[in-house]
Amino acid sequence: MARGPDPDDDDGAVSPELQSEVETLSAERLVFFSDAVVAIAITLLALELPVPQGVTNHDWLASARQNFDQYLAFVISFLVISAYWRGHHRVFRYLRNADPIVGLNLLWLFFIVITPFVTKVLSGDGAFQSRFILYASVQVLASLTFLTIIRVVRRRDLLREGSPPHLVRNTTIRMAGLALAFGISLPISLVTPWAYLCWVAIPVVTIALRRIADRLSPL
Repeated sequence: MARGPDPDDDDGAVSPELQSEVETLSAERLVFFSDAVVAIAITLLALELPVPQGVTNHDWLASARQNFDQYLAFVISFLVISAYWRGHHRVFRYLRNADPIVGLNLLWLFFIVITPFVTKVLSGDGAFQSRFILYASVQVLASLTFLTIIRVVRRRDLLREGSPPHLVRNTTIRMAGLALAFGISLPISLVTPWAYLCWVAIPVVTIALRRIADRLSPL
């Protein structure tokens, strides 16, 4: 007797219209999930902040100054995660199919989730090089993972028809700026604590990369 179709078989043939709808819903679910994870990561950053203590104004301000490193680390990580999310938001809102990049997106979210932990490590005392390298390495890996996502999106043509023509190019430049700035800071941290300046220079690095890209491939 011939075997009928298995209702639990996900590999059965479906209509092109249904397949397109399923892919679109899958992409939207991935966006919602990613946004939630990023929001939680940013919230965890704030939860780790110490509250200044003191009976008098002088004591309270002195306590705040003692925790300055932790507040600075929070600002750095907030800006970094925000930059990642902006890139994610720019690209993924035009995504028509997320299936080929689900695994890479989860890997990228892994680095986002551990950023609050490495932020706390960064603001610790002693062992500057180890703490700095751990933090910068996580950001390099996060940037490279996102660049890989963009590469797959471009190669597999995963964006919806009519998407901005330079969306992938511009987002790639921004993510490359992050990866380059954090990457350069790694060896510099072995020589001087001023390696932090490499992170401050991220906007400058991004502008330089954009100008190089314009010369190599004018818009």
